[in-house]
Amino acid sequence: MQMKKLLLPSLIISLLVGCSSSTPPQNLEQFTQYSGGQNMGDATSFYWYTEKLGFPVSGSDYVSSGDYGWYQSEYRWVENQVREVIREGEQLSDSNGLIPYRVHVRFNKDGQAIYQQYRLDDKVRPLNEEQLLRYQQEASSLVIQAKDQNSKGVDLIQGYWDGTEFETCSGRTYTSVEFNHALPSFVINRLASIDSYVAFLGSTRGSKVVVEELLMLAEDDHSCIERAQLIEK
Repeated sequence: MQMKKLLLPSLIISLLVGCSSSTPPQNLEQFTQYSGGQNMGDATSFYWYTEKLGFPVSGSDYVSSGDYGWYQSEYRWVENQVREVIREGEQLSDSNGLIPYRVHVRFNKDGQAIYQQYRLDDKVRPLNEEQLLRYQQEASSLVIQAKDQNSKGVDLIQGYWDGTEFETCSGRTYTSVEFNHALPSFVINRLASIDSYVAFLGSTRGSKVVVEELLMLAEDDHSCIERAQLIEK
């Protein structure tokens, strides 16, 4: 099976997931990596999170809301506080379809925004206190979700299934895929007959991949989604 190139998509209106690759070159004894994802209503989320000696360092997410748009974010913590957020994506406007936007916020140690920039379709807009608080809350939620799923023994996995083998986005190959929950018949038929990109919460056991929750199923030309790295190091 030919390995697909890892790219950040401009827009994905399907199911989504992430690949827990893109691990920074860090001391692995100090850093712990987490990944996860969820479907909630029309939105599908992937997230990645890094701790150093039990304290938050960085996190990223990718969220698609179907026809309403998508975004990716990166969060940075200092001394257990969210200190920086960058988010970029596209959102639906009333007249122009999907339009690009970008948010960059820095917080001080007291959680107050000391720098903020919001560009919507290349026009500068203000951010209100509710929006600023939401970015902080979403960062905290990312940590909770990723660690909770890790405690249940599942991670974010994405790759390609050709009916015989599953090749992850990091290049590992598994010859068996097991689903712990019943799937709709059309999904089973598709997996049996069509090469597919698959993203899910699950685990690996020897040569077997165990799927706990299917997050995305798409054509096999669908690119893997990388962890967003937007903040300058």
